[in-house]
Amino acid sequence: MDAIIETRNLTKKFGRFTAVDKVNLRVNKGEIYGFLGLNGAGKTTTIRMLLGMIRPSSGESRLCGTRVHAGNHGLWAGVGYLVEIPYAYPDLTVVENLEMVRRMRSLAAGAVDAAIERLRLGEYRDRKARNLSLGNAQRLGLAKAIIHNPDILILDEPASGLDPAGIVEIRELLIGLAHDRGVTVFISSHILGEVARFATRIGIIHEGALVQEMAVDQLEHFRKRSLLVDAPDRAGAQAVLAREGLAATLTDHGPLEITAVEALRDPGRINALLVRAGFVPTMLKVDEEDLESYFLRVIATKGGVQ
Repeated sequence: MDAIIETRNLTKKFGRFTAVDKVNLRVNKGEIYGFLGLNGAGKTTTIRMLLGMIRPSSGESRLCGTRVHAGNHGLWAGVGYLVEIPYAYPDLTVVENLEMVRRMRSLAAGAVDAAIERLRLGEYRDRKARNLSLGNAQRLGLAKAIIHNPDILILDEPASGLDPAGIVEIRELLIGLAHDRGVTVFISSHILGEVARFATRIGIIHEGALVQEMAVDQLEHFRKRSLLVDAPDRAGAQAVLAREGLAATLTDHGPLEITAVEALRDPGRINALLVRAGFVPTMLKVDEEDLESYFLRVIATKGGVQ
């Protein structure tokens, strides 16, 4: 399958500082690719190179097989984007801002109303951009990005400033575009939990390097899981489990921790073992690493699942 978005050893240096270091990405048609990293990890710099806003120090990026460069004006007809703070003419209203985009792109007259309806900006259509809340300014930026029904959407932190309801709306909008129209979505964020709700694949960037890439359904495999067991006599319970070949380690917060797959599959068996031996558990629960903890663990090790 031909890649819609592709980078090859994409690198950007500012003096001696390497902001993006030999990043290789490949995003196929209809995918929602979550590009994850802490602030300053290199997300926005990568997106700016994808859009031809800044020139790579080395390597290249391609959209639909065509090499990105500032002079390739025809490439942007099928691309919608939002980078950092959504740009708007502050003294123009929402309608007037969108009307300017419509005319620049030579779109039909109904495009403005359609974009306003999609982003639920009707209540604010006659409000000047400078008087919008951060969340509604973000909606205006997204309306500009999708007004021409692009085949590729490149979005930098699009949920910034949105309330929970707004985040859900944007999530559903992007899922619909990808599923119904085959739009390829590349979205950066520092929040793994939110992006994992709708992305099909994720890449984690840290200090300019792509340290991990996977399908979202693989997250369950990589996240740490353990069975926590507590009993009045922890040492006795630990000895019982050891006789059954189950290593149980004492955690900092008290309970015993078992990571063996067979224990996770059948906690009831562990309970029965301890009850029969006279060490009735006071706690028995599966503890699963949350998405944010996983994200922080990956970037802490910079390059692999531990």
